[in-house]
Amino acid sequence: MHLNQDEKVALFIDGANLYSASRNLGFDVDYRNLLEYFRKRARVIRAYYYSAVLETDEYSPLKPLTDWLAYNGYSLVTKPAKEFTDAAGRRRVKGNMDIEVAVDMLELAPVIDHAILFSGDSDFRRLVEAVQRKGVRVSVVSSIRTTPPMVADELRRQADAFIELADIASEFTRRQTEPRQRGPVRPTPAEPYADTPDAS
Repeated sequence: MHLNQDEKVALFIDGANLYSASRNLGFDVDYRNLLEYFRKRARVIRAYYYSAVLETDEYSPLKPLTDWLAYNGYSLVTKPAKEFTDAAGRRRVKGNMDIEVAVDMLELAPVIDHAILFSGDSDFRRLVEAVQRKGVRVSVVSSIRTTPPMVADELRRQADAFIELADIASEFTRRQTEPRQRGPVRPTPAEPYADTPDAS
């Protein structure tokens, strides 16, 4: 990955998407090391972490992570996740952070040189194109080594650079895990809520 030490960089981390990609590759992210990895290579202006949080009377298992991020160099952006029952009677949780990512990236575009988006979601293609028109270089961090790939082809083609998560994972791996089997998305204690497990 090419980064310039003088480049003003902002990180935009779709928490649910990064979690799914890292689990599929068999590792957990060490967020302190992730931030340090980029700070050593460029001038990190902001590091945003986006997560939908299920608001219940019970203690949220995601809270320790979000609290830690908020006190350790990340700008935390959260909103309530919506819980619903699907047609088959199954409990589902929906939490899409696309608008929040888009607003922040467009607002920061005039003061950064390089936006690094941790997501493979195809919905971000138009956002990337709009930010590029403002003169900002955009790199996408995701993975094509998962089955199926976590990054949408159209997003990968639109980005100025694609960074394979598996290639840089050793820089911020907390511990190895068993690669996750594909199936329905079920949040775990460390997992942000996601709409879908894949790139679309």
